[in-house]
Amino acid sequence: MRHEEIRRLLPGVFQAAAAPGTALAALLALMERLHAPTEARLANLDEVLDPRRAPDEFVPFLARWVDLDVELAMGPERLRVLVALGAELSRWRGTARGLTAFLEAATGMTGFKVDDAVRDKRGRTRPFHIRVTAPASLQPYHEQLEAIVLREKPAYVTIDLPLTFA
Repeated sequence: MRHEEIRRLLPGVFQAAAAPGTALAALLALMERLHAPTEARLANLDEVLDPRRAPDEFVPFLARWVDLDVELAMGPERLRVLVALGAELSRWRGTARGLTAFLEAATGMTGFKVDDAVRDKRGRTRPFHIRVTAPASLQPYHEQLEAIVLREKPAYVTIDLPLTFA
């Protein structure tokens, strides 16, 4: 805020006393300089809150806003994608679609399958049980993938571990 704008906010008596060259005019000029960095930051606040443009050190903070564990992303760029998709992923959380979307966003790869019609040894469908199949190229990351699946699946659902890779 410019010192003239600050001056207009003052009562009439102070406006008259803030003529150029006075102590009050100097104080208003100082206020302008002190406010400048904050106003510059606020003018570009969208750059900080957008996970695609935010500084690297701020992205983990944004991840906490959308309830994401930083460790679940495979690198800082994948974390940016997860944070950007946070609302959509939350909307589908607990579904096969949501789990698949989360795995794809976290890894940057496609080809995940969530089977919710897993059969037991007698050929009967196991209720509330899933099997996740991941691309074979992600086998070195099986622990991280299992952590994602365990966090993103509904609490009442059981799962075949270790994951299947195809």
